[in-house]
Amino acid sequence: MAGGMKRLAGETAIYGVSSIVGKFLNWMLVPMYTRVLATESDFGIVTNLYAWTALLMIILTYGMETGFFRFINKKEITLPMRVYSSTLFSLSFTSTLFMLLIYATLTPISSWLGYAEHPEYVGMMAGIVAVDAFCSIPFAFLRYQRKAVRFMVIKLVNIILNIVLVVFFLIVCPWLSVHSPVLVDWFYRPDYQIGYVFIANVGTSAVTFLLLLPDMVPAFREKVSLSLLRQMLTYSFPILILGIAGVFNQTADKILFPFLFEDKEYANAQLGIYGACFKIAMVLMMFTQAFRYAYEPFIFAKNKDNDSKKSYSEGMKYFIIFSLIIMVGVVFYLDILKYFVAEKYYPGLRVVPIVLLGEFFFGVYFNLSFWYKLIDQTRWGAYFSAIGCAVTIIIIIIMAPTYGYMACAWASFVSNLIMMLLSYFIGQKKFPIQYDIKSATFYSVLAAVFYLAGMLPAIESEILRLGYRTLLLCLFVGIVVKRDLPLGELPYVGRYFAKKK
Repeated sequence: MAGGMKRLAGETAIYGVSSIVGKFLNWMLVPMYTRVLATESDFGIVTNLYAWTALLMIILTYGMETGFFRFINKKEITLPMRVYSSTLFSLSFTSTLFMLLIYATLTPISSWLGYAEHPEYVGMMAGIVAVDAFCSIPFAFLRYQRKAVRFMVIKLVNIILNIVLVVFFLIVCPWLSVHSPVLVDWFYRPDYQIGYVFIANVGTSAVTFLLLLPDMVPAFREKVSLSLLRQMLTYSFPILILGIAGVFNQTADKILFPFLFEDKEYANAQLGIYGACFKIAMVLMMFTQAFRYAYEPFIFAKNKDNDSKKSYSEGMKYFIIFSLIIMVGVVFYLDILKYFVAEKYYPGLRVVPIVLLGEFFFGVYFNLSFWYKLIDQTRWGAYFSAIGCAVTIIIIIIMAPTYGYMACAWASFVSNLIMMLLSYFIGQKKFPIQYDIKSATFYSVLAAVFYLAGMLPAIESEILRLGYRTLLLCLFVGIVVKRDLPLGELPYVGRYFAKKK
């Protein structure tokens, strides 16, 4: 049993590293985009289309990844490869159909989205989504086979190749066009920057598909079962609804925003500023995700002989503590982090504290989601996400024409707050967990006090201002360590702090 847990922990670490590293590397492209792309509007177009990509990925996978794992592990399934074959057939059919429909109606769809002059953007986006949706099942198959290393390698190849191609088209080619034009003039267009972002992604998706071909062979050798496929679709449909609601709640601001303004150039510029500064706040999501991968196994192992509800409470407590430290740190060092984006995006920095709080609420909501999963009432997740979507849409539609991208930030804040509160209060009735509300309140108030203490004094010198805030942050962390963070019990680094007997 111990060996199984050790293997599980190792595989979890591999999947976690690939996910976190991937997000981080893509995140690091933002400074280049904001400086290389000609206008804020250009980055707004990238932000808008990739938001559509995230939503379409959910629609085109329609819960079948989860369905694949559910059915391939059923005891009554005597031919597990038939599950793989049927799932792969289903997604290949729907992905192909999606591409054909998009290409058949490319002109009107591009006009509707506001890209009538560049319908190829929409065409490339459709191809990317279709291939990536199809490839989600071979990736799931690798997880089923416990080929975690191969999974990670292909994921990282995908990410690194995309970065290399983007840098090549946006940095190397413009330099060569000036200093050695004969090398690139035959294919490179200096005025096609956004197009090259999508071309890089198309190339990356194609290479990923080729790398996964050997893992598709077992599916090709097995017959497709239509009766099995019907069962899987019935099982997966509710997951699709939940997924659409969840993702749309996270992308609605970036999808809806351009539709609310007659001046598309202005709308995309506003969205570009918001999207770039939003990325600064995303550091919270990456760090909290890393925390879950690194610390949750420790929490559960530490409390393996106790009631599981205590583990959920402990996990939530430390999630809140670490998230608050990161939030205070990001806001305190915004004078440094602002260089993450080009100067023309600085007006959007005011959204960062609001978006940080919104992401914090979403993180707490995500951790609260244990209860409806444990009692097999996942419909509640769909209800909460649907309510969050409705709130987001209403706020953006009403406020965006007047307040611009600030409406998007407040929409994220309010909707995530409402989902968090609904999940907590209903969860306490359905599956009561004694969360440490006293501790959560104390640290939240403490973080607010330190935030005000750091922001209110008008210190002109940037060095003195950063020094003062650093002292405050160290004091905040010191209080946390003194009260609730036994450094000697932390995984990996604990041995350096453990008290000698």
